Amino acid sequence: MDVATAAETYTHIRVVMGMVVSLSLARLLNGLAGIVQHPGAARIYPVHLGWVVFMFLFLAHFWWWEYRLHALPVIGFAAYLFLIAFCALFFFLCALLFPTSMQDYDGYEHYFLSRRTWFFGFLAGMLATDLVDTALKGRDYFLSLGYEYPARTAFYIVLSIIAAITTDRRYHAAFVVFALAYQFYWVFRVYDLLT
Repeated sequence: MDVATAAETYTHIRVVMGMVVSLSLARLLNGLAGIVQHPGAARIYPVHLGWVVFMFLFLAHFWWWEYRLHALPVIGFAAYLFLIAFCALFFFLCALLFPTSMQDYDGYEHYFLSRRTWFFGFLAGMLATDLVDTALKGRDYFLSLGYEYPARTAFYIVLSIIAAITTDRRYHAAFVVFALAYQFYWVFRVYDLLT
C-alpha cells in the first residue's frame, strides 16, 4: 500500500478539522445571536463576552496556523486523532460559553462564574495541547517561535488555573483584558502572513 504524502493527507484531515471548528464557531455565533434576539432573557456579563471574543479569535488563529501541517512529510493516524481531539477542546470551550439553557442561572455572570472551573480547566488543557500541536509541526518550527511561545503558554496556563479557583471579579476582568490584548498582539506579530 502506498503511503500518502502529508499534503494529500492534510487535504483529507482539514475537512474533519473544518467541521469541528465550524461547529465551534457556530456555537459562538448562535450564542451571540441569541443575546441579540432575546436581550432580556439573560443579563450579559462583559467578562463572558470577552472570552467569547477571545475564543473567536483563537479559533480563527487555530485554523490559520494549522495550514503549516501541509509541510509535514508524513501524517499518521495518531496525529490525525490528536488533531480531532484538539479541535474538540475548542468545541467544548465554546459550548461552555453558551449553554443550551440558562434557566438555572440569573445571567451570564452567575453562569460563567459557576462553570469557571470547567472553562478554565479546558482552556489550560487546550493550551498544553497546543504545545504538542506545535511540536508536531517539527523541531525547527517550534524553535522558530523562540522562548516567548513556551513562556507565554505556561503563563496562560498558570493564569487559567488561578481563574478556575478564584471568584474575584477583578481578577477575571483583568485576565480577559490581558488575554485578548496579548492574543491580538501575538497573532499579528507572529502569524500575520502564511509562509
